[in-house]
Amino acid sequence: MSSTPALSSDSRVVSSIDSSIADATFSKMLKDVWGYDSLRPSQRDAIASVLKRRDTLVVMPTGGGKSLCYQAPAVHAGGLTVVVSPLLALMKDQVDALKLVGVCAARVDSTLNAEEKREAARLVRSGQARLLFVSPERLLTEDFLRFLAENPPHTFAIDEAHCVSQWGHDFRPEYRQLGQLRSKFPNAAFHAFTATATERVRKDIIQQLQLRNPNVLVSSFDRPNLTYRIIPRGDLYTQVFEICDRARGTGGIVYCMRRKDVEQIADYLTSKGISAVGYHAGMSHDERKRAQEAFVGESVDVVVATVAFGMGIDRSNVRFVVHAAMPKSIEHYQQETGRAGRDGLPADCTLFFSGADAMNIRKLTEKSLQEANAEPAILQSTLQHLEDMVSYCRVPKCRHRALVEYFAEPYPNPSCGACDVCLGETDSIAEAKEISQKILSCVFRIQERYGVKYLIDVLLGANTKEVRARKHEQLSTYGILRGHEKEQLQDWVYQLVGQDMLKIEAGEYPIVKLGIHAKSVLKGTVSPILLRSAPRKVSAATAANMLTESADQPLFESLRQVRKQLALEANLPPYVIVNDRTLLEMAAVRPSSIDGLKSIHGMGDARCKAYGVPLFACIERVSIERGLARDVKVLPDSGRRESRDGVTGSQNTPRDFVPGRQQEARKLFRAKASIDSVAEKMNLSRSTIAKYFVEWLEAEPCDSIDPWVSPDLQTKILEAAKATQADRLKPIFDHLNGSVDYETIRIVLSFYASRVGK
Repeated sequence: MSSTPALSSDSRVVSSIDSSIADATFSKMLKDVWGYDSLRPSQRDAIASVLKRRDTLVVMPTGGGKSLCYQAPAVHAGGLTVVVSPLLALMKDQVDALKLVGVCAARVDSTLNAEEKREAARLVRSGQARLLFVSPERLLTEDFLRFLAENPPHTFAIDEAHCVSQWGHDFRPEYRQLGQLRSKFPNAAFHAFTATATERVRKDIIQQLQLRNPNVLVSSFDRPNLTYRIIPRGDLYTQVFEICDRARGTGGIVYCMRRKDVEQIADYLTSKGISAVGYHAGMSHDERKRAQEAFVGESVDVVVATVAFGMGIDRSNVRFVVHAAMPKSIEHYQQETGRAGRDGLPADCTLFFSGADAMNIRKLTEKSLQEANAEPAILQSTLQHLEDMVSYCRVPKCRHRALVEYFAEPYPNPSCGACDVCLGETDSIAEAKEISQKILSCVFRIQERYGVKYLIDVLLGANTKEVRARKHEQLSTYGILRGHEKEQLQDWVYQLVGQDMLKIEAGEYPIVKLGIHAKSVLKGTVSPILLRSAPRKVSAATAANMLTESADQPLFESLRQVRKQLALEANLPPYVIVNDRTLLEMAAVRPSSIDGLKSIHGMGDARCKAYGVPLFACIERVSIERGLARDVKVLPDSGRRESRDGVTGSQNTPRDFVPGRQQEARKLFRAKASIDSVAEKMNLSRSTIAKYFVEWLEAEPCDSIDPWVSPDLQTKILEAAKATQADRLKPIFDHLNGSVDYETIRIVLSFYASRVGK
């Protein structure tokens, strides 16, 4: 086994650590072992805390680089770090990856044979092992605790720490017992890591693990490039098909609750010409493997799946995620929608909601947990997660704000411009009070004894045997809402439940009853909010889909070939020449002159000067061959365009028009302020400020970006771009092993692209 770089000769003697991650020795280790020149800001804070041996709770979304936060300090500081993880496959992957870079790591789990376990023990006893990975079940056995007492750990890193909390969405009782480690190993530092944890869960983790004055570090949960929509479920197959059809040719995931739904929707989409495949736990291992490989390899566009699909999926260009039914929790929803738009480009996330989902999930959950003899607190927590998800679907509030505030993160923007509520796609009906009073009055008059379906029958004046038998056709509320759609009424009933004006009493036959605010509504002192769907506006992600749909695909492929040749001649990656988004717009608009190319997104003067002639020649040739119309307006409303912020502008808007926030950012950039400091000052996300920076570079070219990105890092990014010949950020990001964030890569490539032809 190769030796670990940059370590002291006696790794078992750990000196007092008050190091900064800026130390030359740490930087050298990071470079030697992982090849990283820098850390993400969230990683930097977490690693600094771990190096100081201060107990730490790190909440960092998937893909944020959590593992480095305990691996790098373990290598730098020496001693033994015990990593607790519930996932055997993940433990194996991490140990294998560490060994590849020369770090001595070991694992102990049920998949090892006797000899492999002895070798792991030898590495720990000899002091060679920096990290030891173990499951909580194995760790808490008497034999293993005795082994650790003989070889005291320097640090414990608890991964998937939300499993500790009974209020978490994936509570595991064996994790609850990890708190005993503090008394058994009082000199060890303890650090907890998780991708999702509400404020309540974070407090519970701290208490259960007995963390001492911990440093709590929470990264942002917001994904500003995603557009969220909650739409009442109607003709589900048609609704799902319409989304897939609008985004035809792009990657998407459709999540279903049942295996039967997976198979039927996948078959329906395929019959309609959508490239789709199904995925669920009832399929054989080989069938699931083929489906996953087909989707990841982009030989199919859409995967229809249960929640069994998603872990480890690394397809960055997923442009939409559809939930055909409501997830069990906001944590699940965030993880599943988070698989869209990982390349930073716009993506759509649509949930087709029916109040029946909540009742079905509640019934199944209660039955499952009761059969498992689960503790009442676990049942309560699980049902609370369900209620939080229902509330998210029903309450008319900015979806981005609701998500980040659920995780106790402030959301400073008055509007996200990227959800159905902020886009004005949901209408608050003017007659909400009157309709609500009629619904509540009907519930009262049928004596709070019946379910939603029967209530709606009475409200609509249905002439059924059940209604006549109970003489409810004689009620004053019989037919009082005749003329409304049944699905709309059902949705309003559940919206009133979400506002505590009605409640549904669970049981074999759920019953609608008056809620705590019902009396105030009937008296007219409280006005409820009722929503109905409005005509859909064009979001940033939808605009991208429209471009894909409108683009002539043969022309698009021809333009890609021209770009590839230009990239080879210039010894530049295709991305620097021009990206896919720009080529799609060329293939959709098909300008009739070289000057017309300047109206295409991403085609500034420098690019037109350097590459306009060959690109225009391609458009001219293919358009003539295929008889294509020219100067086509792709987006609606007289050629209006949309930025990724969802801000719509006209093609007639002056090119030098800059919104107020960007003007403020540009003043700071001219003063050489860093991206992070501008983000903090303006209370905006780093990705938004980086976008402003790139647009500033295009509008006001500067001679150097050294104040923002070091020359060495610029060289590293350009070399990676050349090596990958990529036209997207993801391959470059992967080539750099995630050591450089997307924003920095985009800044460097945009800067050098702006200098082409100068």
